[in-house]
Amino acid sequence: MNLYNKIFKEYWNPYVAISIAGLLSALYFGITGTVWAVTGEFTRLGGHVLQWFGVDVSQWAYFQLINIEGTPISRTDGWIVIGMLVGALMMILISNSFKIRMPKQKRRLVQGFIGGIIAGFGARLALGCNLAAFFTGVPQFSFHAWIFMLMTAIGTFFGVKVVNTKWWLGKPNLQKGKGKRIVKKKDGNKTNIQPILGFVLAGIYLAIIVYFFAVGKSLLGVGAIAGALFGILIERGQICFTSAFRDMWISGRAVMSKAIAVGMMISVVITFIYIQTGAVQIIKMAAPSTVIGGLLFGFGIVLAGGCETGMMYRAMEGQVLFWIVGIGNIVGATLLSYGWDHLGIFNALAAEWPKVNLIEEWGATGALLGTLGMLLVWFLFSSWWEKRFRYGTGIKQEEQKRFAAKEV
Repeated sequence: MNLYNKIFKEYWNPYVAISIAGLLSALYFGITGTVWAVTGEFTRLGGHVLQWFGVDVSQWAYFQLINIEGTPISRTDGWIVIGMLVGALMMILISNSFKIRMPKQKRRLVQGFIGGIIAGFGARLALGCNLAAFFTGVPQFSFHAWIFMLMTAIGTFFGVKVVNTKWWLGKPNLQKGKGKRIVKKKDGNKTNIQPILGFVLAGIYLAIIVYFFAVGKSLLGVGAIAGALFGILIERGQICFTSAFRDMWISGRAVMSKAIAVGMMISVVITFIYIQTGAVQIIKMAAPSTVIGGLLFGFGIVLAGGCETGMMYRAMEGQVLFWIVGIGNIVGATLLSYGWDHLGIFNALAAEWPKVNLIEEWGATGALLGTLGMLLVWFLFSSWWEKRFRYGTGIKQEEQKRFAAKEV
């Protein structure tokens, strides 16, 4: 019973969860030749919605770049997203944590939608979000991922400045006391339906995976497995890249930031081995689009209250705000796909900029040691930053309390 509670009832140590995610993402690359990513599929979904309304997007340059053929259930990336949602929901149900929740301030729905649009637009401008352009981009030794990471951090800093203003926070939603609270005793003999639904969902999903392998669609099966495992990890570990940056600016807390650095170190080593044995790297252009996209993404995720990973498991918890954030994310990504060629974004911000491969630039050993060294510097910087706040040189304590009281 104690082991059951540790797995299904208690949140996992973020170092453990993110380290496993780093290992899993590297193994997924080695098996499939692709990386853990979600916003590309969000963009395709936006394209499919336009197709349902009769809009021909087949000639849009961005959809030709990311390939919109098929449907989410016929694409490996589609099953990564489906699996993440199912894996997170499964664990939430088993832990009896699902509950429909509305933000106390309804303005948060509008703010979340706007933040989602900005984050979605920025992610696709940079050709990836906190996953493909960051967590799995650095282990690919693609220099653009370092640019994206730095600019995302800067973007979150400015996002924190905005969400701490009075006009953004609005008036507190205070309610008069309604007298003595009556606490109803729980019926110990009553069976809770949520864990049962969670295990039923797990059984159905397992049957789908078995079907994929039985009919020879092994890549879809691998995608479905990896997606569910990623979903379990982000929910149980409460993995959110927004908090990794935002918490450093708000309270100096750097646990998530340090855990992500450790997870990426593991992913770097395993991915490097695959690359040296013939796997083809995924390198993306290091361009002004990466700089601007990272800034917008970092700014947007703070306004929204969560990145793509945080948004997905919180939406599965029943937090309506993050359903709205998700819709905004799809809208923003779709707007970028239109502007890529129709508004000249590609020619202005991305055309003819190089794809910088650190292995080619520094050599294999230099790239491995250099990347691990930079991640170590990040880890040590995060530790120093945390101590800096702990000893009273960070932002004012009342500002921390004000942000903590804000409904997310």
